Amino acid sequence: MDKESEKLIKNQLKDPVAFKKFKRMVSETKAYETPKSFTGELRPYQKIGYSWLVQNIKYNFGCILADDMGLGKTVQILTAILHFKELNPLDTEPSLIIVPPTLISNWENEIKKFTPSLSYYIYHGSNRTFPFEDYDIMLTSYGVIRLDLDMFAGKKWFICVIDEAQNIKNPNTQQTKAIKGVPAYNKIALTGTPIENKLTDYWSIFNFVNKGYLSTLDNFKANYVMRIERLEETKTLDKFKTITKPFVLRRLKTDDNIKDELPDKIVNDIYCSLTKKQILLYNAIMDGIFEELEGKTGIERRGIILNIITGLKQACNHPAQYLRSDNPKISESGKMELLITILENILDVDEKVIIFTQYAQMGKIIQKLVSEKLKTDVLFLHGSLTQQKRNEVIENFQENKDSKILVATLKTGGVGLNLTAAQNVIHYDLWWNPAIENQATDRVHRIGQKSDVMVYRFITKGTLEEVIDEMSKSKIDLANKAISSDETFITEMSNEELKEKLSLRL
Repeated sequence: MDKESEKLIKNQLKDPVAFKKFKRMVSETKAYETPKSFTGELRPYQKIGYSWLVQNIKYNFGCILADDMGLGKTVQILTAILHFKELNPLDTEPSLIIVPPTLISNWENEIKKFTPSLSYYIYHGSNRTFPFEDYDIMLTSYGVIRLDLDMFAGKKWFICVIDEAQNIKNPNTQQTKAIKGVPAYNKIALTGTPIENKLTDYWSIFNFVNKGYLSTLDNFKANYVMRIERLEETKTLDKFKTITKPFVLRRLKTDDNIKDELPDKIVNDIYCSLTKKQILLYNAIMDGIFEELEGKTGIERRGIILNIITGLKQACNHPAQYLRSDNPKISESGKMELLITILENILDVDEKVIIFTQYAQMGKIIQKLVSEKLKTDVLFLHGSLTQQKRNEVIENFQENKDSKILVATLKTGGVGLNLTAAQNVIHYDLWWNPAIENQATDRVHRIGQKSDVMVYRFITKGTLEEVIDEMSKSKIDLANKAISSDETFITEMSNEELKEKLSLRL
């Protein structure tokens, strides 16, 4: 780091002791070994991110990890927490991770997958109870912090992590004030969206991780927002980048040193939770199933089971699909809430996406809710369209830069098409046969595709969808088994096996 940059950062830090720590940190930059109990393998750029996090935590500087969506911010954070746990197994205070409710299940599964030696506790829901014993990680949501701030403010936290940090971009809301009121040795913000052009949002997030470093909001507006956004002063912009650079790490999928490390198709399993309405509906569908099956055999029994499975899958998608409601709401479905979050990230980086669903009715619900929420046109490719209309939809998506979102049914959009304008694929619901899912993904991931393809598979935790996912990953050709006498296929299971596979596991 040159002398001029050091001078600027020294002026921002103000405290001579903090500046000495900063100088030691930048002079001591090193790569840390992956913790022994970590399960899996970090990509080279993830090792760099993990080491960068460790350095910042070690010297008590908060930071913003702003990697592109899909590059593994979660695993880098968990690895850093595990590093300090292994370093001081008896002394480390618990870490608090604050996320949107839709991402709690996803964090839980990442902990189980990569850092199973870390204990965790989920503090969320109407029946939540604050634990007496300590865990390595407590997972909670923004709304719960706002409601129960006293519980968190009275505790000593090692690290406080906020995911989807744009949730505190408005410094004046009660939620933002509550989040900033949580005491922690170190604070880290995660965001997959570019924040360089939204300077007041940037200030609020930075004020969370390093309070006071960018001065007060009024001073920040006068010294930076006015000069950069209105007067377009290059010198002020350069100064701003210099003073923030040490505490922000952002890597893009398109970076040369990242592209070489990535496969051309990255598959992410995204776990989501059921809402209260979905839980009630799922259990209502399950009630009475075994009375209905009593005495039924052969094709009749198989037909009843398939109808039940369809109903359960629809309940996981959105209650409005099963109930044939004309007035669906985003908040009624955990999947739909998660979809909106991911789509916001995709649109923020100016990419295109295809959302696959098995059901035309679900496609209509997605089209309606997404277009209303995100104020954008959503294309829909389904079997009722004429060939000419299908061609128009495809051409619009492929050629029109403003057409970012395409919803498609698996039957209509899953085969024979070239949809390489998209860089993202979302499987809103899973099918039994992984070959069908892969066929659909390959509409995007094919010759002519110039970008890495991010694939998101939505799985509703504790439901039939986890069973589907397990079967898919065991590489069983379920399409063939459906018409065979093999008793492992779900329609041939006994009542006891069905109860075990289909019942909610919450």
